[in-house]
Amino acid sequence: MKKDFYEILGISKNADAAEIKKAYRKKALEFHPDKNPGNAAAEESFKAAAEAYEVLSDPQKKAKYDQYGHQAFDGSGGFGGGHGGMNMDDIFSQFGDIFGSAFGGGGFSGGGGQRRVKGSNLRIKVKLTLEEIANGVEKKVKVKRKVQAPGVSYKTCSTCNGQGQVMRVTNTILGRMQSASTCPTCSGSGQILDKKPSEADSQGMILDDETVTIKIPAGVVDGMQLKVSNKGNDAPGNSVPGDLIVAIEEIEHEFLKREGENLHYDLYISFSEAALGISKDISAINGKVRIKLDEGIQSGKILRLKGKGIPNINGYGTGDLLVHVNVWTPKTLNKEQKQFFENNLENENFAPNPEKSDKSFFEKVKDMFS
Repeated sequence: MKKDFYEILGISKNADAAEIKKAYRKKALEFHPDKNPGNAAAEESFKAAAEAYEVLSDPQKKAKYDQYGHQAFDGSGGFGGGHGGMNMDDIFSQFGDIFGSAFGGGGFSGGGGQRRVKGSNLRIKVKLTLEEIANGVEKKVKVKRKVQAPGVSYKTCSTCNGQGQVMRVTNTILGRMQSASTCPTCSGSGQILDKKPSEADSQGMILDDETVTIKIPAGVVDGMQLKVSNKGNDAPGNSVPGDLIVAIEEIEHEFLKREGENLHYDLYISFSEAALGISKDISAINGKVRIKLDEGIQSGKILRLKGKGIPNINGYGTGDLLVHVNVWTPKTLNKEQKQFFENNLENENFAPNPEKSDKSFFEKVKDMFS
């Protein structure tokens, strides 16, 4: 089970942006691979801290994590796995500035002294029906992504000698200060274009259509973003691909209304059905469900069908289906029907007589949200 992000950074849930950044820098410097060469446990801790910071430093991601936990991002369908699919290249390309001048500006040698850049992310929307959300689904989508052209070749950047960064020495009143910055010639990749086919762009890239399989876990919500690692754009040279960010869009259901894990259904019945009682088939998320309405049922009655709602994305059970009973008042009556109701205006069986156990509308609403 993945460790809590706040626990990883050693902060409380009330920590502000400055505290989150400070805590991450402390952990990152403690477990930095240059400080712990060959230490696999330190590398895992370094990746875990970076993943925690990636989420908690973003207000929107933090809000979703606070509400849904780890499943808000990596689900149960392979969106990265491990530490959110992050590797050393991901970390230094995104958060290298956090380290300042420590460890030569935060570059990761990867064992060969060369930094690897990461391609840009791609973003798509995937529309899901309520049935797909309730059951989980596997979607195949066609993505147009930049990839290195066949036959393209790169050579070592002469400006930075393949390091991806250049060092500058500045004379100050305190002495000579050394700083590192991304190489302006190769943009940090350590390589520049050598040969390219005619159809490639100035960086040796072409657009390619790829069909990507996305496994979406049950219980996702509208607006949630999932990540498919390494399915974004490539970058030139010895790089790693970006990620594919999948935004969930929920298609409104014809009969059912969603409220978190619960579903609501409005059932309309006639005076006769309410008075005599009846069995009805209603639309649930996975087909029809038959319910029995007792004779004398009142308008506003709410029937709760346990476990007929949406599964919780964190695996904490399944919501309910709430059936709202509405007795339909006829708008037009013929002479015989009017006479029937007129004859019963004074009949005590037709007079309102709520029992103490019958809850008011406001009490029902309160119960729904408690």
